[in-house]
Amino acid sequence: MSGGLTHPDRVYFPDAGVTKADYRDYLLGIAERILPHVARRPLSLVRCPDGIGGECFFQKHHARGMPDGFRPVEIEEKSGKSRDYLAIEDEAGLEACAQFGALELHPWGSTLADIEHPERVIFDLDPDIGYDFGDLKQTARDIADLLRTAGLEPHALLTGGKGIHVIAPLDRSAGWDEVKTFAQGLARALEANDPSRYVSSASKEKRKGRIFVDWLRNQRGATAIAPYSVRARPAATVATPVRWDELPRIEQSGAYTLKTLPRRLAGLKSDPWADYFRSAAPLREGALEWARGFL
Repeated sequence: MSGGLTHPDRVYFPDAGVTKADYRDYLLGIAERILPHVARRPLSLVRCPDGIGGECFFQKHHARGMPDGFRPVEIEEKSGKSRDYLAIEDEAGLEACAQFGALELHPWGSTLADIEHPERVIFDLDPDIGYDFGDLKQTARDIADLLRTAGLEPHALLTGGKGIHVIAPLDRSAGWDEVKTFAQGLARALEANDPSRYVSSASKEKRKGRIFVDWLRNQRGATAIAPYSVRARPAATVATPVRWDELPRIEQSGAYTLKTLPRRLAGLKSDPWADYFRSAAPLREGALEWARGFL
């Protein structure tokens, strides 16, 4: 399929009054910020071709008829068979996302250049319904302190839903199994220290009244919402990078939207994640051994 935007007036977010063209313009406007997190890596999409009022579904494999901005990438799966996954390279890929109704972008934690070595460790803090956001922010700070003790540099991301991601860039010296072990051990350590507050299991029953410290996004093939990606929610909220000193003043994960985020960025003196890629560090053996002690 050739490039270009068809049906630009199609409404993707009725409540927010956001059209297909508006979404395309947003993506191209923040291309410099979002592309380092989504380009040249396996990418899964939440597609809503008729907007969020229609059917939405998850897609991770390339297929015939997709816009030219998407390219197939052959990756071996657990079964041993290879499949064509999706990837984008540049602004043409972002425009293809708008054309294709890809309203959420979920990349792997590794790049096409080095699939087997993740470049981040990520904790998705997923609170139970009604959980106090102030407590969630404190949990994010607690995890950040643990990561700093491990020699890593944590960054905070409002997911645009109800949670917070705490992410530390890695130098790709560790493999998937090591990163998963560290993440699981840290989540278990939090649970062991305060089981009334934290849970490291995905069990819905165990999560009642607690924060699920989701470490499962640190597995090969797992994805997480990209920084600056829009969410398929009525207000067109955006997954927003923030500084740690900003977090106390923020009252909800969906604090910024497709319409308000550009104003936020224009008013900032510096990029909240200016040091993100420069701060990549190794996963130390001592930190890994500490984590293993909780498994």
